[in-house]
Amino acid sequence: MRSPRIREMTLADCDRVAEIRVGGWRGAYRGLIPQSYLDGLSVEEDAERRREHLSRSDGSVVNLVAEGTGGELVGWACHGPYREGDVLTDDAELYALYVHPDHVGRGVGRALLAESVARCSAAGHGRLLLWVLKENDRARRFYERAGLRADGAQEPFEVAGVVVPEVRYARPLDR
Repeated sequence: MRSPRIREMTLADCDRVAEIRVGGWRGAYRGLIPQSYLDGLSVEEDAERRREHLSRSDGSVVNLVAEGTGGELVGWACHGPYREGDVLTDDAELYALYVHPDHVGRGVGRALLAESVARCSAAGHGRLLLWVLKENDRARRFYERAGLRADGAQEPFEVAGVVVPEVRYARPLDR
């Protein structure tokens, strides 16, 4: 596959992005969070949330999509300001990055991450931060290969009554 085309998400993309996100959760988090929660995820509800968020956006949160060879959407990433509690910091946060399972390992995630890094750098952020499930070894290796490092911060993430630990990764950005 050639390098995917990265562009900003539109309202017309919400259904496909929801499919990618829900499929990403079901694939990446199987065995890490309760299966009943994964089985209960709804593409339709997620698409409606995406439309709502995109419609109300003030531009501080950036949603990017990756188009494959035929123009089909194969990945989605979302980044914006990092918050310490209720306070915005000078850092950026990668809130999400998901690739359709049929396209994992083809450079889609790398392209989305590279575009997020470039945009966060251009916006003058000092660091890019993200949270990843502690036991999600595949994602942790992906982010480590991209120059992010666990910085020692951890927090619990509760899913369906089960606490799943997350670790924070960080990467300095060029301003």
